[in-house]
Amino acid sequence: MSNHESRRTRPVPVPEPLWRHVVGDVLRRRRRAQGRTLRDVADVAGISMPYLSEVERGRKEASSEMLAAVAGALGLGLVDVLALAQGELARAARPIRTVSVTSAAQGSRGTVCLAA
Repeated sequence: MSNHESRRTRPVPVPEPLWRHVVGDVLRRRRRAQGRTLRDVADVAGISMPYLSEVERGRKEASSEMLAAVAGALGLGLVDVLALAQGELARAARPIRTVSVTSAAQGSRGTVCLAA
């Protein structure tokens, strides 16, 4: 069996952060940078404090209306939150790792190749 036939290369997925986690982190950092409490921002946004806490922790997927309300309470537009989240996602993007697996029948070890 040729070397080409005994090896196969397959991409290994690198998990990307979930949107709700990224948006929650953006909102929490902005709130804390302003020295504001969950209660204060939730009251101004017209949502409950526990709900805002869950959004910030990435446990709840907020609707666009809720995100706009929280953004406004923080002095931001929805587009600002989206742009900040996009920047976070871009920084988290990694090159795809490729794993080259050699046939175990030949007794060879598999190798890991990283694509740049």
